Amino acid sequence: MRKALLSFAVAVTLPFQAAAQDQTLADIRQQLTALYVQVQQLNTELSTTGSAMGGASVGGSALERLNAIQTELQRLTSKTEELEFQITQVVRDGTNRIGDLEFRLCELEPNCDIGSLGDTPSLGGVDTGSAAIPTPVTPTVVGPQLAVGEQADFDAAKTAMESGDFRTAVSGFDNFVMAYPGSPLAQEAHYLSGEAYESLGEVTNAARAYLGSFSADPAGAIAPDALFKLGFSLGALGQTQDACTTLMQVGVRFPNTDAALDAQSAMRNFGCS
Repeated sequence: MRKALLSFAVAVTLPFQAAAQDQTLADIRQQLTALYVQVQQLNTELSTTGSAMGGASVGGSALERLNAIQTELQRLTSKTEELEFQITQVVRDGTNRIGDLEFRLCELEPNCDIGSLGDTPSLGGVDTGSAAIPTPVTPTVVGPQLAVGEQADFDAAKTAMESGDFRTAVSGFDNFVMAYPGSPLAQEAHYLSGEAYESLGEVTNAARAYLGSFSADPAGAIAPDALFKLGFSLGALGQTQDACTTLMQVGVRFPNTDAALDAQSAMRNFGCS
């Protein structure tokens, strides 16, 4: 029993020493599952084994047997209370730690409403006599979480572009990528900035924007078009060799896409061999 308690204490202590941000969601869920199993195993320690009297003597006179039974009963009662206290302490500590983990898990997962956390019973069905530990509602992942004002700033720049105010649009998109580095909208912001610069006849700035769009997520949905636009812009600037190399990569990286077909057409126009 002491070995089981020691193993569980180590199990519930060591995984939580690292910060939550250094763990993946799968790691946290795996730890939670392991803790639930170990608590259930500890809870079985309170169940009877079916044996009686342990090492108590059953010989001698009736008075001796009665004294032996009374002594053994006191020993078992004391041992049971000790084990119950130890298990309760382990369960309470494990519950608190798991509650903290679940709170951190809610912070890691997008769209998890911490304010609507529910209550979870003590682990293993053991009543620790303490308040229930909050546990998050399973969140529904809809998409990447955006900073306050992030979507509004992006939409404002996009609205300006759609209205034909390209100068305001490029200013808005360029400010956006500087204000929100690593934003899930960064690739599209770079790309639309490139199109706005292209509409203004500023091909060099357009090429830089398309390069920024591709670099933001080389495997993203806009990456094929961004790479094509980059190659086309280089060709328009007279950098034919670089343009041909870039356009060739479109077909290599993104075969069977519209961007790959456009790249082949552009390569013929630029005289790429």
